[in-house]
Amino acid sequence: MLILAKTALAMMLGFIFAIVCGLIFIPFLKKINFRQHVSKMIGERHLAKEGTPTMGGVIFIVPVIVTIFLLYVRGSITLNHNLVILLFVFLSYALLGFVDDWLKVRYHNNDGLRISTKFLLQMCIALVFFYIFMKNGGEPVLEITSLRITVPLGWSFGLFILLVLVGSSNAVNITDGLDGLCGGLSVIAFVAFGILSWNATWMEGYQEVAIFSFVLVGSLLGFLLFNSHPAKVFMGDLGSLSLGAAMATIAIITRHELSLVLIGGVFVIETLSSIIQIIAIRKFHKKVFKMAPLHHHFEQLGWSETDIVKLFYVVGLLCTMAAITYGVWL
Repeated sequence: MLILAKTALAMMLGFIFAIVCGLIFIPFLKKINFRQHVSKMIGERHLAKEGTPTMGGVIFIVPVIVTIFLLYVRGSITLNHNLVILLFVFLSYALLGFVDDWLKVRYHNNDGLRISTKFLLQMCIALVFFYIFMKNGGEPVLEITSLRITVPLGWSFGLFILLVLVGSSNAVNITDGLDGLCGGLSVIAFVAFGILSWNATWMEGYQEVAIFSFVLVGSLLGFLLFNSHPAKVFMGDLGSLSLGAAMATIAIITRHELSLVLIGGVFVIETLSSIIQIIAIRKFHKKVFKMAPLHHHFEQLGWSETDIVKLFYVVGLLCTMAAITYGVWL
């Protein structure tokens, strides 16, 4: 019962603070003219969203930091190396996304940071992650618990961290294309990560990681009040990159890297659709999808935005239930 009480409190605090942040930040973003530029290539339907405030990720990022700080000051949680890693990655990718968003708004395009610059910064974040993890007794291995297989990675574990962080953050970023889509799927994903973290009793700071997950769930639910169709604000790269990086971090420190693929099933499918489309156009000069990523393909087929989001939620929920079964039971 104590676990349920802590989970409920974490979600409640995150939700309340997110509502307050939304009421404060959205008018502020409008005032400073921090608005989304929409590409004409996406379609006429999306042109109506031109000028919607972006960088709304602050609505769920600030509540998480404030709530974790208040719980720490109160003595309800402790500051351990796994929580430090998670907070560091979460905030670092948020800062990376902030710069990306600022450049897009500043120059009225969707270019943002150069790919080389972004990759270099992500590499630095991964190195800090690797250093803290190894310094505190982390084992550089990949575990497949269902098959009782442990793969030693040695120094290449740092490269593995980089690939998982980059892959996860970009996958979530690609999926952020419809009102409420990325936020809702992230709620489902972090509920799963919260459950998996509560079950990882062997890990130092498992309680803090679980509480972080559920605070973020509550904050995202609050954010969705402003982001669901029709969206009053977009999360921007500030939000999507930090969410993807947090998912990857929790998966790595809880040794559920394979579960990440299932939990983020829709994110994976969206990314694969983009990769397939790029290869098909460049190598065969043909399109596999009417438009990529996949949610735009459904739009081109005439589906309404809300119907696409509901379908993706269902698929995401099914994938997540399978992941929890695999991660906790098998």
